[in-house]
Amino acid sequence: MGRGRAKAKQTKVARELKYSSPTMDLDALQREIGSGTTIAAKDSDVEDDYDDPYARYLDDDEDSSRR
Repeated sequence: MGRGRAKAKQTKVARELKYSSPTMDLDALQREIGSGTTIAAKDSDVEDDYDDPYARYLDDDEDSSRR
């Protein structure tokens, strides 16, 4: 018998989530993300530190060996 109330509550919550338009603080989001230059610098540092254990097996003239 309690299922009707629970379903009604779920429907109400789902409807509120679907049709509500929350306010978005873009300035706070920008502060949280930061500038794109620092992110790019971090990515390039990661690539430099990466050591590929299979790099010695890579043939630099891969295209010429197929001809």
